[in-house]
Amino acid sequence: MPRFPTTIPTLFIIGGAEDRVGKASLLRQFVKLSGGRRSQIVLIPTASSFQQEVTDAYTEVFMRLGAGGLDVVNPATRADAHDPASVAAIDAASGIFMSGGSQLRLSQLLPGTPVGDALHRAHERGAVVGGTSAGASIMSDFMISMGDEGVTPRQRASQITAGLGLIRGVVVDQHFDQRARYGRLMSVIATSPHLLGIGIDEDTAVIVEDLKRFTVEGRGAVFVVDCRSAVTDAADAAPGAPVLVSGATVHTLPAGSTFDLVNRRLTGFVEQHPDLLVSVAAAKA
Repeated sequence: MPRFPTTIPTLFIIGGAEDRVGKASLLRQFVKLSGGRRSQIVLIPTASSFQQEVTDAYTEVFMRLGAGGLDVVNPATRADAHDPASVAAIDAASGIFMSGGSQLRLSQLLPGTPVGDALHRAHERGAVVGGTSAGASIMSDFMISMGDEGVTPRQRASQITAGLGLIRGVVVDQHFDQRARYGRLMSVIATSPHLLGIGIDEDTAVIVEDLKRFTVEGRGAVFVVDCRSAVTDAADAAPGAPVLVSGATVHTLPAGSTFDLVNRRLTGFVEQHPDLLVSVAAAKA
């Protein structure tokens, strides 16, 4: 079994389009958390339509960043997801990474299979389970598998599909700012207010520890929406009509922010503009 730098269950959820050719800061941190040169990483390129290209690209970047070893698990059917060798590879991994592509392909092939069960075991024992884009969406109980883009929440603007359930009580959306997905996430959470919506920008990640808290890393921000106290007409709105949502609590969290998933509140942040604060203080003086 691999030796882990931590036994805290950790999810490394990236909003897509992460840097792979420059400093690759997010992937570098994923490798480090997985054990660095002692790590054994499993890549799952199943979501992609270009699986060989994705496999080659991530193999190159993970090995360049100092991973100790890398295996590929790539089921093409649900029968493949029963393969004992694939299960054994995940059981031996210190880090698992799911690529982008179609989250519907992942939802068809992973949940409720031995490979999906192995992913749960890996997370529980302290392996880092990471994913980008589609590999991010599949982490939660329910995921937005299809949906309209735009800033206005609309009735029936999204399709919800079951995910892996590695993190419960949330819906994760990705490419959030770049593809204007505010409306579709808000419409989903307004109709299921017990869930928390987490929208992650590209080249940005939430690192979830022990399913209780997360830290934001990367170039963009993370949008969190809580509709527990919101008023909505979602039950009565006509298909395609704008949905009333009033009183939702929203958080926009840049890098360095920490968030309590249990109590749904900000717990810390890093000042992003210290020079501006100094200038304002000097002007007031």
